[in-house]
Amino acid sequence: MKVQKKIMDHHHEFMLRAIQCSKESVETGGGPFGAVIVKNGIIISEGINRVTVSKDPTAHAEVEAIRLAAKKLNNFDLSGCEIYTSCEPCPMCLSAIYWARIDKIWFANTKGDAKHIGFDDSFIYDEVVLPLEKRTIPISQMMRDQAFEIFQQWIEKKDKVEY
Repeated sequence: MKVQKKIMDHHHEFMLRAIQCSKESVETGGGPFGAVIVKNGIIISEGINRVTVSKDPTAHAEVEAIRLAAKKLNNFDLSGCEIYTSCEPCPMCLSAIYWARIDKIWFANTKGDAKHIGFDDSFIYDEVVLPLEKRTIPISQMMRDQAFEIFQQWIEKKDKVEY
């Protein structure tokens, strides 16, 4: 029982740090989001929302933390890591977490909480399942034959690093 309490204390500590990062983000001009990535019980990276500060729409806290963790570990594969985030990840961040192969997501605020304060990403979830021709942003395919030649080159490449 003592071991389980210790593990729970670590989860609490990591989530508290993610929440503190979200506070730091607000205090420095960013959105109210923070994240930390943990491996083997140690925080290896932190991220805060820098969208408005950096003028980068992809600079969400989770993405920032993933970028830094990958750099620190010198690997795009973050298997063995967990992410603690002050809010349930948006579709972009959730995708990035899956691409990074992070083992577990812990979050505090819900996407409903985020919607309540003006960060509504439900339209993206709705868009993803629509047929291409029904999406809000027009999307058209072109030059597939030329582009597929590169896919074929990739298939035949002997020294590729798969990911």
